[in-house]
Amino acid sequence: MSLVRLNIKGISYSQTQNGAYALILSEVDGERKLPIVIGAFEAQSIAIALEKEIKPPRPLTHDLFKNFADRFEIVVKQVIIHKLVDGVFYSSLICERDRIEEIIDARTSDAIALALRFQAPIFTYKNILDKAGIYLKGDKQEEEEEQEKEDIIVDELFSNEIEMKSNDPDYKKLSLNELNNMLDQAVKSEDYEKAARIRDEISKRQ
Repeated sequence: MSLVRLNIKGISYSQTQNGAYALILSEVDGERKLPIVIGAFEAQSIAIALEKEIKPPRPLTHDLFKNFADRFEIVVKQVIIHKLVDGVFYSSLICERDRIEEIIDARTSDAIALALRFQAPIFTYKNILDKAGIYLKGDKQEEEEEQEKEDIIVDELFSNEIEMKSNDPDYKKLSLNELNNMLDQAVKSEDYEKAARIRDEISKRQ
């Protein structure tokens, strides 16, 4: 079976599901996307790894794993999403130490959070992409239109419709200075999900 390399396109959260997230992976040499349901903690960890400017005051679990691996000279060479059963993706970490390669089973969300920290490539098998991959069409149309399609896909990944409640202020109404202060506070309180959203709003203005 041939391997297909994937890139991380981003993380979408459900507009109708509280705490529902999907990691969107995209085919490197194609147009298909692979949406994978992940938990809030893993979504935060992946978002932090993607957003270089947010630095947690203390290491997260995946950072601890990376520090531990570095200390004992273990390298994660690549991640392979190798199986899909009943909507659940299974992954493996391909690791190496002293030129000896080991394969370690991992949840896909954890595997990708670690792949980011080790700068390791992510792969899946063609048959998995054929089965679960989706097309987000568009001749390079507006990013907002594509984002709307992704949001619909995320919502369809969940069966129950629960209205999402948020106590976050309308970030668009805040000044950059206020947003930067809120970002600092969110990082200090280790609310990385909120920090990622604030950082997104700051990035839009730069």
